[in-house]
Amino acid sequence: MVPALRARSNDLKNNSILKRSTFFNVLKQAFRFVKKPQISQKIRSSRFHKMSKNNNLVTVYGISNCDTVKKARAWLNAHGLEHAFHDFKKQGVPADRLLPWMQAVGWEKLTNRQGTTWRKLDPLVQASVIDEASAAAVLQAHVSVIKRPVVEWTDGRITVGFQADAWATALGL
Repeated sequence: MVPALRARSNDLKNNSILKRSTFFNVLKQAFRFVKKPQISQKIRSSRFHKMSKNNNLVTVYGISNCDTVKKARAWLNAHGLEHAFHDFKKQGVPADRLLPWMQAVGWEKLTNRQGTTWRKLDPLVQASVIDEASAAAVLQAHVSVIKRPVVEWTDGRITVGFQADAWATALGL
């Protein structure tokens, strides 16, 4: 091989190695800031925790930036109730939970027709929501259309929305 080509070949190899290592360093830096699922401080500090249906945790489903979800989580923390939080935007809607929610509260109540996401939907999509199956498809595709928060209580009840008085009465507080 001609010396000039050999030198150029070595430069390209070294440059690609540099690019690869830089790429991986950038990835490492980016993933350092990825947030883990949020769990209340009391649970996070415990050595073992699982977010399963069988534990004795209240599970709050919603979007972390939603004001109603923030109020609900603050209320739970203020009353010393441990809870797990599932963020729809980051973790998606658990497909195995959507049907039980609809059966418990009804698809009409679970569908938030008052929000901006619903109003921005195409009118044909809005008109297509006529039953449980069509609502499930739209709710799965557009998570912001789900009324928030959806709460699974330790006794198996499922509620939608936040009403401090109703929650306090139901919990006997």
